[in-house]
Amino acid sequence: MVASLLQGYEDFRAFVNPLVAARAELSEEPYRMVGVRDGHLIDADGREYLDFIAGWGTQAFGHRPPRIEAAIRTFLDGDAPSFFTSNLSPFAGTLARVLSERTGYDAAFFTNGGTEAVEAALKLARAATGRTGIACLAGAYHGCTFGSVAMMHPGVFRNGFGPHLPGVEALPFGEIEPLLKALADPNLAAIVMEPIQVESGVRPLPPEFLECLCRETAVRGVLLVADEIQTGLGRTGSLLASEDWPRRPDIVTLGKSFGGGLIPHSAMLTRRPIFDHAYGTLDKAEAHASTFSGNALACVASLAALECLDDNLLEEICIKGEAFREALEHWVAPSPLVKAIRGEGLLWGIELTQPDHPYFQFDYLGLPELSGYPAVGMLAVHRLYRAGFLTHVCGHAWQVIRVQPPFTTTQQELIAFARALREALDYLWSLQ
Repeated sequence: MVASLLQGYEDFRAFVNPLVAARAELSEEPYRMVGVRDGHLIDADGREYLDFIAGWGTQAFGHRPPRIEAAIRTFLDGDAPSFFTSNLSPFAGTLARVLSERTGYDAAFFTNGGTEAVEAALKLARAATGRTGIACLAGAYHGCTFGSVAMMHPGVFRNGFGPHLPGVEALPFGEIEPLLKALADPNLAAIVMEPIQVESGVRPLPPEFLECLCRETAVRGVLLVADEIQTGLGRTGSLLASEDWPRRPDIVTLGKSFGGGLIPHSAMLTRRPIFDHAYGTLDKAEAHASTFSGNALACVASLAALECLDDNLLEEICIKGEAFREALEHWVAPSPLVKAIRGEGLLWGIELTQPDHPYFQFDYLGLPELSGYPAVGMLAVHRLYRAGFLTHVCGHAWQVIRVQPPFTTTQQELIAFARALREALDYLWSLQ
């Protein structure tokens, strides 16, 4: 198996994307993973790594979680259909009921990836309201399909793919006056928000902005969409981060760890009256569809993930999150390179100050195509690789180290990460 995996890495370089392989090698990222031990990754040299990016959030329960693997094996050992040609899946029905019991949303649509859930939300908003305007926040990351890209923060994820979906407006982050101006537009169908903007530096919505957002969308009949693909399913210590909003969002999207880290799966949740406004007649009932929506294997994995995500685990995440915050404040915050630490539960961002020294410039490092990007975050991440921790910078804010360990991470491992990060920062500071 190891030999075939190593050959597969070379095949990826040749037949998928050679620059992804080049990027991993330039950063010295340990990528030749060949095994899993107790939820941790093992590379071809036998070294163990703690994945503090949790597979970009997909591996919240650790790599190859036993309970979810067992549920999938039980299904595969049975003889139930995996696909239902009527589009009437009993597995989807059970999953939707469980989600309703856990979240209060009584209408669900299932699909494969997070961006597809966002697309479903956009289409639902326009169809249910009869309006076309969509507002979002500058700095957003909602996915890479066309509707989602229209709401993307400017940069490589967006700039090369225009013209974008018309009717989409990005509002300044956290500013109330532009929000009120956008809400005054009678053609506005929905506002799409992440409870915490992860890719822009792990930025939570300001409380006063959130209060105004919830109040005014309700008054004006604008649908409030919470993109919880990165923040939902326990990441902040609650099943949904938007549980604490002044009002419940009209639509919620889920993804990442929804399939237990083993099966790609996502969901759009809403209330039945909203769904029926859009699709409540026979001619429109399947106007939005996805071939693999409700497939049995994905639903089985998601049901197992929700079983894992019980009240005990949510409480445990809160306890670990507080311990991690204390460790970051004790070990990391005193570093002169640290500008801010933000986060909640097991989702954190450590913002660094970019030194002026040439050692911290990509041009000096032989990567002129990255000129203008701050290098300090990537340099710190590189040092963490050597210490056995996998993490990364935020996609829109390279000066912010993004940390989202699996829920199975122990408090001792969280403290070890904080100490390793401080050692990495001390080394970088000494280079000036």
